[in-house]
Amino acid sequence: MSFPTTPAGARADLSAVRDDAGATPAEARADLSAVRDDAGTAPAGARADRPATLDGVTTPAEARVDLSAIRDNVALLAGRAPGADVMAVVKADGYGHGMVACARAALEGGAARLGTAYIREALELRDAGVTAPVMSWIIPPGEPLDEAVGRDVELSAGAPGLVDRIAEAAVRAGRTARLHLKIDTGLSRGGAAFGDWPALLDRALARQSEGTIEVAGIWSHLACADEPGHPSVASQLAVFDDALAMAEKAGVAGSHVVRHIANSAATLTLPRARYDMVRPGIAVYGLSPVPALGDFGLRPAMTLTARIALAKRVPAGSGVSYGHLYVTDRETTLGLVPLGYADGVLRYATNRAEVMAGGRRRRIAGRVCMDQFMIDVGDDPLAEGDEVILFGDGSHGEPTAQEWADSLGTISYEIVTRIGSRVPRVHR
Repeated sequence: MSFPTTPAGARADLSAVRDDAGATPAEARADLSAVRDDAGTAPAGARADRPATLDGVTTPAEARVDLSAIRDNVALLAGRAPGADVMAVVKADGYGHGMVACARAALEGGAARLGTAYIREALELRDAGVTAPVMSWIIPPGEPLDEAVGRDVELSAGAPGLVDRIAEAAVRAGRTARLHLKIDTGLSRGGAAFGDWPALLDRALARQSEGTIEVAGIWSHLACADEPGHPSVASQLAVFDDALAMAEKAGVAGSHVVRHIANSAATLTLPRARYDMVRPGIAVYGLSPVPALGDFGLRPAMTLTARIALAKRVPAGSGVSYGHLYVTDRETTLGLVPLGYADGVLRYATNRAEVMAGGRRRRIAGRVCMDQFMIDVGDDPLAEGDEVILFGDGSHGEPTAQEWADSLGTISYEIVTRIGSRVPRVHR
């Protein structure tokens, strides 16, 4: 039951995905490692033709991240939003690409600000010496607000009680907190409901008058920007405009108050939503927020590779991997790829996803295991140490992260952010 290879040029139909500049559930995030020097870049010895090392140990796989692609993508996004600043969203370890190195590359590409989901991510940027403005927007109880304010991390608030907590932290830190007020315009997630917006404005103005906070922005997030023409988009923008008008009437206005609602999809397709700043996330890393409309000229930054750990001949009728969901129909060569679901290769990729090996695409043969999966290369040559490309930018015929997402019924965001800590990020 071997599977035929897919021609290198074949591409699956692409489905729309969403750019989410909001929460990343903690349980869905891996603490991701990188092979880098103190500047956050790859050591000189980490080359494509040499296995990566992690703490001096040779590793069987690596995620190569092209920082020039990050820079170019940010420059492209800035060009699509003339007159608006770019906040590059680097949460979830830079969508799995390595936060610090990607943040630096984004700034070099023209980003004016950085965005993170959690305060601890922003503090990691500060620890690495990144001094650019950075904003964090998910603030559950117990977060280090004093340190955040003291280290110039801008914060979001969608409730009067959180405004008070941040103001109290500002008193302890001995400096004014910069605050972005969030209005829920229809996503029904974070932010103040429209009926609660006046109370949030009143509390922020009261705290601003005492000098503990400064309202630095007003923001929201779109639910369906990846579906151009969806009626919710126009509805949310109308609510956002009403909230801005209410804020201006209350005295929260001026050029220092940055208005922002556009994610990657809106940045690329919806000029009306760009206001003073755009917040691209997935597009920074070269993955399309609206695959049905193409790649917008973006370049995928990550290439995930591994090296064959074992190649062997097996007879016809050999069951492969757990459950024998794949059975060879002839004598053939199998290759063991040392990556599994512990590394972010979804178990659902069993008999579905393709990789590039020996210059051809090969479908995963049998069950994806915790640390490994198999490929069937027929009579083609294959040896231990040969490189396998799981996904990349597609320029050499290899699958892309979007193709993996399409074959697994998910989105490209999940493909890249799932890559685990055993896989070093090698920045070039």
